[in-house]
Amino acid sequence: MAARKVLIYLAEPHIGELERILARHCRRFWREAVPGGLEKYSCIVQQRYTERLLNNLDASFGADPEFHAHVEMLDAVLPPVTEDAASELPLDTDLKPPTALERFFSRDRLSTDEIYEDIDESLHITPSYLLMVTLSALIAGLGMRSGQTAVVIGAMIIAPLLGPTMGLALAATVGNGQLGLRAAGTLAIGCVFAVLAGVALGLLVQIDPLVPELRNRTIVQPSDVALALACGAAGVLAFTRGASLSLVGVMIAVALVPPLAAIGIYLGAGYTLAASGALFLFAVNLVCVNVAGIAMFLIQGLPPKNWRMTGGILTVWAVILILLTSMMVGRIFLGFGSWDRVLANLSG
Repeated sequence: MAARKVLIYLAEPHIGELERILARHCRRFWREAVPGGLEKYSCIVQQRYTERLLNNLDASFGADPEFHAHVEMLDAVLPPVTEDAASELPLDTDLKPPTALERFFSRDRLSTDEIYEDIDESLHITPSYLLMVTLSALIAGLGMRSGQTAVVIGAMIIAPLLGPTMGLALAATVGNGQLGLRAAGTLAIGCVFAVLAGVALGLLVQIDPLVPELRNRTIVQPSDVALALACGAAGVLAFTRGASLSLVGVMIAVALVPPLAAIGIYLGAGYTLAASGALFLFAVNLVCVNVAGIAMFLIQGLPPKNWRMTGGILTVWAVILILLTSMMVGRIFLGFGSWDRVLANLSG
């Protein structure tokens, strides 16, 4: 079973309370004195209990300037940390017992603090981030232009929009407005650079607008909605279990990067109607990824600060999705989103 090593540094007067906390959350821990009058505790904690331990520590000692805690991943533990129904550590009496669904999905999930840490690093707008977004869009655009699916997948593996996308869903789930604003800003700037990279391709490189890899990004079908929902759910599920960023990047980028590149390419080549179709596909994908991402975070038991706020945000995203889906159905019914209409526009 996955485990973490939690290192805790605390002054002597608080040791009694700390050991009572550790007894509720840890299987094993060791104590040693360190310079500066502090005590160091090395604790082996099952991954599923890491979050509640950190929450308990923060509530008890967060105001103490001498308190520090660090979490490290463990590849192996001997003797192994095992658990069954009889040996399961009890919850605090003031905590609501998890549902069977939460228990199942949260068993190997990273703690909220670890998820925050992973996402925070990708929310900084740096030259390397902007360069990665631009290169990803260029690779995706060139792959779509030449009809090479493998090249498009190569652009997805770069995964520059992974962090902001996950950050947006996480912020809505836990009700963190500051995180949401940072994620939205980083994502918006990344999208602008991706579109501009596509525009440059459309202006400088000869484009065949009927290439299937490009043309498919101008039409929204019910299957595209299902794909984006699956991408959001699978991306969050993999991300919260510490999967490779490249793996998660493919799940997310399949719904975001290619449409952005297609928008720019069609704009640069002068096909504004086709560009609007790609923009519509991107909007549908972004909303679907957030709806599915928030739902999966909640299923895995991430604790919202305010259920009313989180429920309200999820409802807003769901309403937008319903409106976009209605527009998609209307476009298909009226012929604006049909293959014949798109082909006629691109051929003209």
